[in-house]
Amino acid sequence: MHTLYMKEKAFSLRGRFSIQDEAGHDAYHIEGSFMKLPKTFTVTNRNGEVVAEIEKKTFSFRPVFYVEAAGQSFEIIKEFTFFKDRYTINSDQFEVTGDWWDVDFEVLQQGQRIGRVQKKWISWTDQYMIEVDDEAMEELLIALVVAIDCVKAEESSNSTSFID
Repeated sequence: MHTLYMKEKAFSLRGRFSIQDEAGHDAYHIEGSFMKLPKTFTVTNRNGEVVAEIEKKTFSFRPVFYVEAAGQSFEIIKEFTFFKDRYTINSDQFEVTGDWWDVDFEVLQQGQRIGRVQKKWISWTDQYMIEVDDEAMEELLIALVVAIDCVKAEESSNSTSFID
């Protein structure tokens, strides 16, 4: 098991940030599209190879994000609710348990934990700790965290009428 840390840069219009390993070295880079439809995020590893892609569905009544990583695809969809926001992760390959909207959850595959994600609340920018139990699923965990952060940022920008 090892731990990665994602710290999003504050006020970044493009959505550029990195994920560091335990030694503080950049392990992955995330870059979002700017003024492009559909809105996309690309995750690259240390060698510059694309390991995951996240795309926001355009022209949809509710936010939908498509994610591809580690040879798997899944969707994050906002449900219609009146009070508390609720989202669904559609995947038959893995399961997310815990409070993923508040970013404190575990990811399971066939009942086995492959990782855990926690958000640090006392910080200037969003910071996430990603515990990786199964290294083969590391890129999927990273894509999941980036996609959830995209969903949360989308919701936040819609509630404040900010255009990215």
